[in-house]
Amino acid sequence: MTEIRGEIRLPTQELRDDIPFLTKVLGMRLDMIYPADDPQVAVFSGHGLRLRVENGAPESPGTLRILTDAPDEFADGKRELIAPNGTKIEIDELNPPMQMPTTVHSFVVRRLADQAPWIIGRAGMHYRDLIPDRLGGSIIASHIRIPDGGPVPDMVHFHKVGFQLIFCINGWVDVVYEDQGPKMRLTAGDCFIQPPEIRHRVLEASDNVQVIEIGVPAEHVTEIDHDMELPTPHLRPEREWQGQRFVYNRAKDATWVPFRIPGFEARDTTISENTKGVAGVQVVRKGQGTPDWARHDTDILFTFVMSGQVTLEGEGREPYPLTEGDAFVIPPGMKTRLRDASENIELLEVSLPGVFETKLG
Repeated sequence: MTEIRGEIRLPTQELRDDIPFLTKVLGMRLDMIYPADDPQVAVFSGHGLRLRVENGAPESPGTLRILTDAPDEFADGKRELIAPNGTKIEIDELNPPMQMPTTVHSFVVRRLADQAPWIIGRAGMHYRDLIPDRLGGSIIASHIRIPDGGPVPDMVHFHKVGFQLIFCINGWVDVVYEDQGPKMRLTAGDCFIQPPEIRHRVLEASDNVQVIEIGVPAEHVTEIDHDMELPTPHLRPEREWQGQRFVYNRAKDATWVPFRIPGFEARDTTISENTKGVAGVQVVRKGQGTPDWARHDTDILFTFVMSGQVTLEGEGREPYPLTEGDAFVIPPGMKTRLRDASENIELLEVSLPGVFETKLG
């Protein structure tokens, strides 16, 4: 089989100064140097890189990032260095800890009718942002659709998140998950909780499948796993990833109980239990009783209107008539009321954390 090597070329004016820096300070290996009587080119390898340092090369010196599990033990603990040829060296953590921003609370109403065009994102999927300000970076809520059914050009991947929900609101999608058996079909009303870093792949979707995806924090990394094949040979439904279990909740198995505010009833998706209280997810529909004013004390309370109509009232604000595709966020302590709900109203409510207090009146 033909061997292929890739190199990154960097310029230099004096190769003899770069050799000790790259080999002794950065710990790279000198693989090639020529001509012998007056070296003009040297090739180095290490840390997953192959560098060709060439006297008089036309490129700018650039920036080289080196990621390591022990940055304080690399290059005498320096995080930034400048090579003799001018290349900037940045030393960073290979697996940096996830940063959870402090929530910047705000009252948000996002209407489908006012929305900007859908954005084409990963694997050709269309994304619509439901919380534009991201509450200071603490959460992202996306309305995602795949207009044309069939196989999805996805790869085995995982997300470095604190919490992630996939809730299907239309159509169906087949997904396979690490240690959870063969592919699973998510249909309207069903949801998955994807624990942090669980490997998975989207396989196929129906025409116009639509899901709501919630991710915490808003900016998180998606990594491709080129080595794992799914499905995996082991079935381990009780496995935990960073304290969370995978959840496959189906609408057909639902038990409905009175909701936390009168006039509605809800079904629990068991997500609060399986994330140890990190988040809670409820599906809400019209029930018994008269709607009342209420306020809550949870950090984030997001609601998406899946069907029907309802009016959202906020203390000191004009009423907001809401319909299918609209979304809103109510900050803690703000008094609100949902009234004039249609018979077919169905809401998706997501709270972080999963257990909180509601005060009526």
